[in-house]
Amino acid sequence: MLDDFFTRALLAGLGIAVIAGPLGCFVVWRRMAYFGDTMAHSALLGIALALAFEWATLPAVFLIAALVSLALILLQRRGGLSTDSLLGILSHSTLAIGLVALAFMPWVRVDLLGYLFGDILAVTRADLAAIWGGTAVVGVALVLLWRPLLAGTVNAELASAEGQSPELARAAFMLLLAFVIAIAMKIVGILLITALLIIPAATARRFSASPETMALVAGLVGAMASTGGLYLSLGYDTPSGPSIVVAALILFLLALLPLPKLPRRRATEEQTP
Repeated sequence: MLDDFFTRALLAGLGIAVIAGPLGCFVVWRRMAYFGDTMAHSALLGIALALAFEWATLPAVFLIAALVSLALILLQRRGGLSTDSLLGILSHSTLAIGLVALAFMPWVRVDLLGYLFGDILAVTRADLAAIWGGTAVVGVALVLLWRPLLAGTVNAELASAEGQSPELARAAFMLLLAFVIAIAMKIVGILLITALLIIPAATARRFSASPETMALVAGLVGAMASTGGLYLSLGYDTPSGPSIVVAALILFLLALLPLPKLPRRRATEEQTP
């Protein structure tokens, strides 16, 4: 079954979607969409680092994303600039440094479009193992961090008073996000990763009565978008990564439609005979 490239692509998309959805909920709740973009843009610098030192791509991208997260935390403590300004500096600086670094390596042939927009159809068995293994690790970590993360999202001061560690949970969440971005890069690409985090979570928000329900629905919406986008790409010969994001957008727009109202039964009809 895994010999078929389309089957591998489907499994890879599902592996990313089921964990990107719950993580994306915290991105939405904490208004960290720009942080997700920063992490994604820093991935190109990680790729340049991997090519320069002949490292594996995934650990190099994760290393750079983790360093950017740490830099953001340290710069926030210094004060002087808003978080949006700091994210803008880090995002565009890492992207620019990555592009300049690649320009200094003319002996390396780089499929820049593949990194920017993904190439899910080129997923190998080793990639599948990394994706599903990473998804399992992040899923277990997210379950363990759920309560302190949720408490810190609602009210950080109250969470600290209750003995939680919201700052530590936030730092751990940033590392988890960096790791997911590193393994998702091959699926939808650097420029579209944030969309896969945010759109399913925003879609699930309307149909969820609790944070846990929203996380589960976001994972389901992400899986539907991944599968639908791949079949859209197969049927119309469109780029796979952007097609997945378009499918997620279609689901989001459908979620905006008014829900059908169930007719109310009259009190006399509700009474038992």
